[in-house]
Amino acid sequence: MNQRARKAVGTAAIVAFVISYALAMMAIGGEVAVGRGLPAELAFFAIAGLLWLPVVMAIIRWMTRPDPN
Repeated sequence: MNQRARKAVGTAAIVAFVISYALAMMAIGGEVAVGRGLPAELAFFAIAGLLWLPVVMAIIRWMTRPDPN
């Protein structure tokens, strides 16, 4: 797969992942954190807000790999 195709696939994967991740974290946060006080909510959503980064960074790293010659 050349870099152009990887970028197209990776972009679609990132969009799909971020949408599904955000919806999942909102649902989980609504059950786990909401109603337990502001510190619990802030902690949960701060951690959840950072956990998506390694996945997206790995996809971007894969997308930007140079084509083999």
